[in-house]
Amino acid sequence: MRKTKCLAAVLATLLAATALVAAENEPIFDEKADAHQQIAAALKEAAKGGKNIILDFGANWCEDCHVLESQMQKPELAALIKKSFVVVNVDVGRFDKNLDLAAQYHIPLKKGIPAVAVLGPRGELLYAQGQGQFEDARHMTAESIMAFFEKWKPNK
Repeated sequence: MRKTKCLAAVLATLLAATALVAAENEPIFDEKADAHQQIAAALKEAAKGGKNIILDFGANWCEDCHVLESQMQKPELAALIKKSFVVVNVDVGRFDKNLDLAAQYHIPLKKGIPAVAVLGPRGELLYAQGQGQFEDARHMTAESIMAFFEKWKPNK
């Protein structure tokens, strides 16, 4: 009986690890998307709903980008994001795509990705990550990520 429980625990751990690896391999960033068009659409949606916009600069090869995305999908944070934000994932490729948008929104990609900018419902820049704050997302707590989104949700 004891061996069965131990084996079940090992199998559950392996399944969880496999699911995590699979999730990390799922593309977050649409490498063929026109980020300018995505932002324009987000501006329209945000204006209608009184939401702020999150511009998430990153790439599919970036482990910390996957970690941040995973945190953003957790139920409590996902509910806050759905209620308060429109999210645009801006693919930066190998730091060779959408560099104009990074510059426009004051995102210093040399500090690392993921990097986040927050826009108001009319497109005004409210916050630009300037020091690589999310670059080490794998070592951030869920609470600190939640606090960031709480801080930048629109005042309604």
